[in-house]
Amino acid sequence: MSVDLDFKALVSQLGEAVIISDRDENILFWNASAERIFGFTPDEALGKTLSIITPERFRERHSKGYFHTIQTGQTKYGHTLLRVPAVHKDGRSISIAFSVSMLFDEQKQAIAIAAIIRDETERFQEERQLKAKLAAYESSD
Repeated sequence: MSVDLDFKALVSQLGEAVIISDRDENILFWNASAERIFGFTPDEALGKTLSIITPERFRERHSKGYFHTIQTGQTKYGHTLLRVPAVHKDGRSISIAFSVSMLFDEQKQAIAIAAIIRDETERFQEERQLKAKLAAYESSD
């Protein structure tokens, strides 16, 4: 599968990570924001599976969902953001939000999944702190 040069120029400048993976979860495309968010360079990520950024406890469930999506050619995450934990190269947990788009061949078979991802770690931590403060406030009444 080749990626159009105009596409590469466009997505290399996005603030969101763009990751494209094939039918077997192998990473085909990894932009600069993916490197910034996850810590892996393109050379480290390309050809690897998405397990490099998926927390171990979610890998089986993620793979089942991924392969189901590839087989059916349908996703429920194309028009909504899914918020999930992910793993940075250094092992720390991060929070991400993403949506996906399916890529199809001429026979309308799913051949790849493109994910648009943003880092929501800071927002998630702030939200968690606010919830804790609210709970503490409510329990003091």
